[in-house]
Amino acid sequence: MISADRIEGMRTMEKIRLILDGVHDGNIVILERGLDPDEESKLIEVTMSEINPDGFTGIEIETYPGEKKNDSGLLGRLIGNDDSSKLTVIGPANRLETLHKDETLISTLVTRT
Repeated sequence: MISADRIEGMRTMEKIRLILDGVHDGNIVILERGLDPDEESKLIEVTMSEINPDGFTGIEIETYPGEKKNDSGLLGRLIGNDDSSKLTVIGPANRLETLHKDETLISTLVTRT
C-alpha cells in the first residue's frame, strides 16, 4: 500500500518506477490515491516497453472510484477540479485477474508464482 502522502511530491517517472519495481518483484501495489490520466498513460507506455516473454508479462490495473466532488463533471475536470482520490490496484498480469468490479467492490483472484 502506497499512501497518497508518499507519492504526493514525486515526479511522474518516480511514481512509475516505484510502482513497476514493486510489480517486478511480484507484489501487488495498492495506491491510496490513483494516478492522473497522463501518469496512467505513461505507466502503460513504460510497462509495454518492459514486457519480456521470458520474464515480465505486464500489469493488470483496476481503479476503484473515490468520493465524488460536487464539481466532478466535465466542466469540473476542464477547470481542474477532477477528484483523484481513488484506490488503484496494480499487479503482475500473470498473477492478478479481476473477477468482478462495480461501484462498491473489486473482486480479484491472485495466483501464486
